[in-house]
Amino acid sequence: MNERRRSAELFARARQVIPGGVNSPVRSFAAVGGEPLFFARGAGSRIYDVDGNEYIDCVCSWGPLVLGHADPRVVERVRRVVEDGTTFGACVEAEVELAELLVAAVPGIEMVRLVSSGTEAVMSAIRLARAYTGRPDIIKFEGCYHGHSDGLLARAGSGVATLGLPDSPGVPKDFAAHTLVTPYNDLNGVRAIAERCRESIAAVIVEPIAGNMGVVPPAAGFLEGLRTITKEIGALLVFDEVISGFRVAWGGAQEMYGVTPDLTTLGKIIGGGFPVGAYGGRRDIMKMIAPSGPVYQAGTLSGNPVAVAAGLETLRILSEPGAYDYLARTGDALAKALGQAANQAGVPASINRVGSMLTLFFTPQQPRDYASAKTADPARYGDFFRGMLERGVYLPPSQFEAIFVSTAHTAEDVSQIAEAARAALTA
Repeated sequence: MNERRRSAELFARARQVIPGGVNSPVRSFAAVGGEPLFFARGAGSRIYDVDGNEYIDCVCSWGPLVLGHADPRVVERVRRVVEDGTTFGACVEAEVELAELLVAAVPGIEMVRLVSSGTEAVMSAIRLARAYTGRPDIIKFEGCYHGHSDGLLARAGSGVATLGLPDSPGVPKDFAAHTLVTPYNDLNGVRAIAERCRESIAAVIVEPIAGNMGVVPPAAGFLEGLRTITKEIGALLVFDEVISGFRVAWGGAQEMYGVTPDLTTLGKIIGGGFPVGAYGGRRDIMKMIAPSGPVYQAGTLSGNPVAVAAGLETLRILSEPGAYDYLARTGDALAKALGQAANQAGVPASINRVGSMLTLFFTPQQPRDYASAKTADPARYGDFFRGMLERGVYLPPSQFEAIFVSTAHTAEDVSQIAEAARAALTA
């Protein structure tokens, strides 16, 4: 491994002009030690830093790069679109095509609105749920992250969990008072809140597969129970599928588990590597959005032609036979390889996996909620992260994030990752 002098120089410059030197907190490496890398390019399953070091990429830009880096078909589609203009702030044909595809693919979506980020999608869906029900309160789950909008950072996952932060300053208490938090995979907690506040609950929002406290799948009956409870109290069920949408199955987690929400939020993969988000759901609910209804939401870059084109090409490729089988097989092989490496090294660890997303937790306890995920040892993960980095494997710089694989990852990549893991765990 070469030196990382250029990355160090860039980080020193960044700290003078960017808070913490990064534009998203988890990039800082604060939870794993060391200084962040600056990357120059990617190709397939590989990523290259500004000093010329090569890594097998197990982050995939936190999920969007389901085809790997710079897939030539996506690049060519984007190139053709860029030549005709990058944005118009007006309607384009491709945004209709993407909306039609999303409606056809995702069981819970009858109409959809495109936005520019997952945070924006969730924020808008929550506003819509409150308007539709005429109620103020939202139930969310400990360790689930739904973006950084006010009111949804309470006991959140992702960077909040990674950095050990309390609920964020700057959010007025009366905002946060409308967010009711209970443990993930605990229907009794949801029922208790529902009984106490049934007239004020607008929606229950959940990651149907938690990905921001590490990967934690739903327990048997959990999603079905949420569907039953929300119907009983007249609240909406919102699935945050920004991570799981088109990642675990063509129709997302709702297709995989057979539970249909009232509203769904999407992002990441549907932009093919460009900034994008979307929220959709039942037609009667979505018709409340301006200009067809009174709930206001707008965005200059919503339906951006470049992002839409990249997303359409990515989804076209994903729709080809065998894509999801390959992703699941590769994810399974990697999970087994990491588990075997930890077992051979005598390191207490467990692995959660759904499809092509997984987490190696440094705890013998199989995480099923935020409390059990937090029993994992972040210091040991930091050692493992640095050891893998030195051996040419780029993992998420946090114990509480997901490893992602892509269709570009090969059996040889998995073997190299396994060899690096064995060496890192016994060093």
